[in-house]
Amino acid sequence: MRLLLPAGVAVAEARHDPPGVWLHPAEAALVEGVVERRRREFTTVRHCARQALHRLGLPPAPVLPDPFGAPRWPAGVVGSLTHCDGYRAAALAPAAELAMLGIDAEPHAPLPDGVLDAIALPAERARLRAAPPGTHWDRLLFSAKEAVYKAWYPYTGHRLTFTDADLHLTPDGTFTAHLRPLPATSPLPHRLQGRWAIRKGLTLTSAYARHAG
Repeated sequence: MRLLLPAGVAVAEARHDPPGVWLHPAEAALVEGVVERRRREFTTVRHCARQALHRLGLPPAPVLPDPFGAPRWPAGVVGSLTHCDGYRAAALAPAAELAMLGIDAEPHAPLPDGVLDAIALPAERARLRAAPPGTHWDRLLFSAKEAVYKAWYPYTGHRLTFTDADLHLTPDGTFTAHLRPLPATSPLPHRLQGRWAIRKGLTLTSAYARHAG
């Protein structure tokens, strides 16, 4: 994930759930009574978040969700969490350096039947059909959209649907997301940049935007 992000972003990753990591009491209350697998991934990804905070020179802090599940970060920090089977990660940056930051990880496998039709615009599906073989482009599109939404919502306070962003994926490991619902006069970014990679059975994506000007 580190190679998918600009300089200055602190990244912490884990391929397993290490013993002895801790939760803040307010975090522990959120997973009280949940299945052990869910509790482990919740705990480890917050351990990653605290490692990333440390790399930014910041003290450990609880990472609690807002009403829509997005993590709340200390003032002056932007960031994102992701977890899937066999992988957890956190990426954080000073808010003075980046306006938006999102990451996502998914298994490198085809999407279940019917999912692509629900998340992709017709133009996106056409581009995927023309893409070179060897990559599960449908899963990559899904992951890239997740990264875009994780970047967009904390900055704007507006939630996107899967079809609100038109993504152009390229074989060189980059993508561009064009935000469709914005009027031309909107001060918000109309485009986010992203990067992707396939590593050790995982689809990894990042999306970010710098401050205008």
